[in-house]
Parts: sequence; structure tokens; C-alpha cells
Amino acid sequence: MARWHPPGPWSRPEAARVLTDADVPAALAVCAVDPVASALAASRIVEATRLSQSGGQVWGFPAQGPLVAICWAGANLVPVVPAQGAEREEALDAFAALARRFGRRASSIVGDRAAALGLWERLAEHWPAARDVRDDQPSLMIDRAPSVEADPLVRRSVPAELPLVLPACVRMFVEEVGYSPVAAGGNAYRERVRGLITSGRSFVRLAGGAPAQTPGPGDPLAGVAPSERVVAFKAELGAVTPAVAQVQGVWVDPRLRGRRLSESGMAAVVELTRREVAPVVSLYVNAYNERALATYRRVGFEQVGTFATVLF
Repeated sequence: MARWHPPGPWSRPEAARVLTDADVPAALAVCAVDPVASALAASRIVEATRLSQSGGQVWGFPAQGPLVAICWAGANLVPVVPAQGAEREEALDAFAALARRFGRRASSIVGDRAAALGLWERLAEHWPAARDVRDDQPSLMIDRAPSVEADPLVRRSVPAELPLVLPACVRMFVEEVGYSPVAAGGNAYRERVRGLITSGRSFVRLAGGAPAQTPGPGDPLAGVAPSERVVAFKAELGAVTPAVAQVQGVWVDPRLRGRRLSESGMAAVVELTRREVAPVVSLYVNAYNERALATYRRVGFEQVGTFATVLF
């Protein structure tokens, strides 16, 4: 990674500002330029009843005049900037200045690869070292019916299933990120999962435990004891706007992998989401995860960009 260049004239904190509720329409208009790339930032803005109560901030550039770029600053730092040109670099300079001023509170920088890595380039000498930089994450989307048959047993999970869904989410998180989100105690991650369930954004296929879902001969879940109730497949909608729903947390029980449960499961998630949530379904995945990429492409997802994630 190239070393960060000295601050330019746009790196003063006043070059960008913290937005207020009055700025929400303008911020969403910036996101609407690329609804898939900006889905996470736009979702956080849409979900906030009031920005002051959103658990984060939205930064806008420039500080005066019509907005051309925004950055969600919460658990994630998510820049949404012009695709190219001087305004892109000036906006990243300005957001980096605000990030240095407020200090690192985010657990990651994520978004369009050039924007996320550009922001990190400007912060790397000022913030603690990154734990991991994932610089090649194809951004995929589908806006039509899936190309494979949907699993009819994939459905939304219900609050009573939190004791089943939470451990599956934790196992997925450990596999993906490398540490347990509940190891330090506290209920933040548990409440996050509970919130996804209660808002209808958690999808599961269960195996065992229920006669209607006990596998028969030839069923891909054959081998799960009827007395054992497990999450065979799961996925969540981590970000939702009226235009795009971004899938996160796709996971199959390790004992059941290799049976194409993720294909039929994702097809079901696409169908349910497009029918009831948003017309476009998106996700991003590490390029080295060739098996997952092949699965999503068989379902019908197409690459429309590239993301990057910097983990702390």
C-alpha cells in the first residue's frame, strides 16, 4: 500500500461536516447514484429515526454547498464518494481529517474498494495497525428470479429460535472474522441478532427436531438425527433500503457442506427478499472464496463492482 501523502487543502476538519436530520434527503441522494455500493451507508441513514439517535454520525462533503460525498461513521466507516476526479480525493482527505479528529471508533472500513482503501491510506499512519485488509471482494447483485430452484424450507426465523440462531451466527462470525463476537461478554451481538430476527431479516433452514423438516432418503440433510434441531443454513439482510437489500452472514453447518444447501438456500433468500423487501439483492464476498463465488454465480448473481474491508 502506498504511503499516505501529506494533507492537502481539503484535509482541514471544516472541509466536511457532521450532518443533521435536515441533510438526510441530500445524503440519500448521494447514495442513490450507486445504490448497490452505498447500500450499507444508506441503510443506516434510512433506519435512523433521528441521526442524533442512530448510534453513529453521517459526515458530508463539502461543508458548504450541495453534498457530493458522505461517510457513515458508526460501527463501520463507510465512505460514499464520487467514482473519480478531484472531488473524490478531496472528499477522502476531508473524511480522513474528521476520522483523525474523532479517533477510531469503528471496527472496520468497508465499501467500494478505491474509496475504502483510499481512506485507509490516509489513516494508516495515524490509527492503530489493521488486523486484516481484504482488498478484493467482488460486489454481486441480482434483480431477477434465481437460476436455481429455491429451497421451500428456507423461511424467516422467529424470536423463539434465538437460542438456535445465535450460536450459528457466532460460529459464522468466528469463521469469517477470526474471533468470537461474544468472547468479551456483553449483549451487543446477541441484541444485534435478536433485532435481525424481530425485523424479519433473518432466514434459516432448520434440520431435525420438527417432523415437517425431518429429512428422508436422498434429502441433503440426511444424517441429522431427528432428536437434534440445528440451523442447517442461514443468512441475514444486514442492510436494507427501498432499492437494495444486502445479504450478509451466509452460513451452512459444516457437517452439511458440499450438498449445495447454500445454492437452494440463497435462491430462497433472493425470492423472498425480492418479493417482500427490495427489488435488488446484493452481497460481497472475498475473491479467494472461490466456492462461494461459484455458488452465487450459479444462483444468478453478477459482479457489479469490487469492495474492500479493513478490519481492526
